[in-house]
Amino acid sequence: MESTIKTSWKSSPVPSVKEVANESLAAVPPRYVRPDQDSPSLSNVTSSLPQVPVIDMSKLLSPDSMDSELDKFHHAFKEWGFFQLINHGVSSSLREKLKAETEEFFNLPMEDKKKLWKEPGEIEGFGEAFVVSEEQKLNWNGRIGNSSHENPELSFAYIM
Repeated sequence: MESTIKTSWKSSPVPSVKEVANESLAAVPPRYVRPDQDSPSLSNVTSSLPQVPVIDMSKLLSPDSMDSELDKFHHAFKEWGFFQLINHGVSSSLREKLKAETEEFFNLPMEDKKKLWKEPGEIEGFGEAFVVSEEQKLNWNGRIGNSSHENPELSFAYIM
């Protein structure tokens, strides 16, 4: 049984970042430039850079530490948009296999990747998600996502 998540919104198709990067461009296309954000400056760097938030799954599942870890989780999403998850129980061999297969996918010719292009209104497949307008700023990455209702351990979204 094939698992597909349908959504009520429509995501507009956009070119793959790899396709854009392979073009002979003199500058980054405007849709990928975010002038509203401060550019990093090495002269402003102090002795240490900010660290990516780390969320401990075992603490999220423990009644004694759940509240404080949920606070960290909320902060990570609000301030960073991502985090590193530890103590999740996924074996290193499975993580390495997923990483290798994902890299193999992203190295395929574009014609092959386009066979898995996301359909409008779906979050599974290859391509940018959540594109709702022509003016929207885009992320400089590639994305493939899958979800499995039958086996949630096989659900993933991988970004390169």
